Amino acid sequence: MNTPIHEQNLQARKLSRVIKGMPATDGAGVELTRVIGQAALPMLDPFLLLDAFRSDKPEDYIAGFPPHPHRGFETVTYLLAGRMRHKDNAGHEGVIESGGIQWMTAGKGIVHSEMPEQENGMLEGFQLWINLPAGHKMDPPRYQEHPANEIPQETRQGGVELRVIAGMTSQGTTGAVIQPLTEALYLDIRVPAGQQFVESLPSSHNAFIYMIEGQTNVADENGQATQLVRDDLCVLGEGDAIKLNTGKSEARFLLVAGKPLGEPVARGGPFVMNTRSEVQQAFEDYEQGKF
Repeated sequence: MNTPIHEQNLQARKLSRVIKGMPATDGAGVELTRVIGQAALPMLDPFLLLDAFRSDKPEDYIAGFPPHPHRGFETVTYLLAGRMRHKDNAGHEGVIESGGIQWMTAGKGIVHSEMPEQENGMLEGFQLWINLPAGHKMDPPRYQEHPANEIPQETRQGGVELRVIAGMTSQGTTGAVIQPLTEALYLDIRVPAGQQFVESLPSSHNAFIYMIEGQTNVADENGQATQLVRDDLCVLGEGDAIKLNTGKSEARFLLVAGKPLGEPVARGGPFVMNTRSEVQQAFEDYEQGKF
């Protein structure tokens, strides 16, 4: 068990905004909740999109995401339940299973499909899009893929448990995924009832919490405790730490942070570049089979 981090010099980030996800469909009709990438939160630099999906009804997910292109950013798929098969036009293929992560850097271009590897049962997880700096949008595509048993875990006092997908915790646990371009931190955290969780965060990074289950309390800008419940996204304000408390129930949530790029963003469906002309070029390259 690790020793708690020192709190006396940390400035806890306050709750800035709470965002409710919007029902949406994508792919061939997959039902999901769009949290980042909707009108209330178009982006949180460098995060472009966050979709959550959770259903035990095959008709909500069985059609999947047939072949489609990407350029200029990364897709991060994290499954809590179910199986998803991935294939791309370069011959890469694999299955993401419960607790597994696929961190795909689309770079200059890739065409891939993401199809449920199940005909019934629960499919639950997230897809996060992370922008790439202008100088790396045309990098060669690559993958960082890890099953559940390769995700480092950390246990703290009070029974707090962390799955460290990307980045490094204040107690030195390094995640399975390394991405220095945005210095991404991606944690899946369980905090038992009646416990406090404190974690340092770079003051330069944008950060958010997404509630998976249970309830937790985070102080707002006025110092008042605001209760977060399942499916709430909490945008965190300035500071260099997150501090929260649970009540009568356990809480599970994602804690995600990343270095903002501060660059122009031009979107065109599956392409995210810096200018409209670059987006148009991406469409032309795709149509000409250059991906």
